[in-house]
Amino acid sequence: MIELIMNDILGTPAILIGLFALAGLLLQKKSAADTVSGTLKTTMGFLILGAGATVVSDSLGVFRKMFEAAFHIQGVVPNTDAMAAIAQKEFGTQTALIMIFGMLVNLLLARFTPFKYVFLTGHHTLYMAAMLAVVLSTAGMHGWLLISTGSMILGAAMVIAPAILQPFTRKVTGSNDLALGHFSTFGYFTAGMIGKWLGSPEKSTETIQVPKSLGFLRDTSVAISITMALLFFAIAPFAGIPFIEKISGGTNFAVFILIQAITFAAGVYIILAGVRMAIGEIVPAFKGIADRFVKGAKPALDAPTVFPFAPNAVIIGFLCSFAGGIVSIFLLPLFGLTVIVPGLVPHFFCGATAGVYGNATGGVRGAVAGAFVNGLLLSFLPACLLPVLGALGFEGTTFGDTDFGIIGILIGLIKFLFQL
Repeated sequence: MIELIMNDILGTPAILIGLFALAGLLLQKKSAADTVSGTLKTTMGFLILGAGATVVSDSLGVFRKMFEAAFHIQGVVPNTDAMAAIAQKEFGTQTALIMIFGMLVNLLLARFTPFKYVFLTGHHTLYMAAMLAVVLSTAGMHGWLLISTGSMILGAAMVIAPAILQPFTRKVTGSNDLALGHFSTFGYFTAGMIGKWLGSPEKSTETIQVPKSLGFLRDTSVAISITMALLFFAIAPFAGIPFIEKISGGTNFAVFILIQAITFAAGVYIILAGVRMAIGEIVPAFKGIADRFVKGAKPALDAPTVFPFAPNAVIIGFLCSFAGGIVSIFLLPLFGLTVIVPGLVPHFFCGATAGVYGNATGGVRGAVAGAFVNGLLLSFLPACLLPVLGALGFEGTTFGDTDFGIIGILIGLIKFLFQL
């Protein structure tokens, strides 16, 4: 019973973030009113962020159905949420223990090493714990050896990933107060490096000149609505009007598509509002933890944290990452790999973030090229990860974000070398 409660608490990002905010405010000896307000606003901000993510995911789910019906593509669809849920059916206890001890390792490393980061993206911590439980079990580990090894790997990843990305994060945010805690760091780092090689940060996506007649496109919500509407209408003829009206419950296809496009934009708007509220509270609250337990620590937060710093790069990154996923459909069979059907959710959240990082170092060129390569990685890495997942590799889905692929593949390679 206690294990289930702890799993629920530690696996719920809003509660986890709220507890850290509460601890920070108490350590600063804030007044009762400020403590309650700061804790609730931090929790509320992440709940708002989660609500926005759900709205976006639902709209992208409709797009995925239309896309699959339009082009009759069969393959594995990466979905980290679903894969973690499947893994916990068999590895629930191992996952929970790896997560709890992994978070303790994170705090110890932040306290006693130069990597002063506390990873606060609770759901990604849970997902990585699940992946480690599966892969280490497949590699032949069991019991406390599996749990201790998984905890150390998880705790190390929780400080190393934000540290690797921090030079680029400073360019994105313009300060050193925040870090990014999201296990697709390899994709974002790659986008940042590509931006440095190909572009110039002065030619930012945010300085794109829009003609006065198209001035309404400067509003991010309007631009996203129109972009998504164009995407929906572009594949509608291939999916077929009867199919669209079937999944819409009889609503006229054009009306349904328009509503889905605007719903997607509304979800992004909600995400940005939640991020602003949470960041406004968590940074001051976190100062208490940094000053008392981990001197100079930085909170490592979820990917949408960086969206407000480059809204144009968000939509550019999503589109270019998705384009990379489409190209991968034709490339993967050439390498003898399973076809990975582009998942709209990872391509939006990870592609958008890659666009922001590519833009920070290389402007428009960096956002476009960095996000496109990120799209290729979101297909090739999950395809290479499948054999390492054992029986769970045949579930029709897999872990999607890049760091899951990198860590899982490395563990599989180490196992192979030791068997030799």
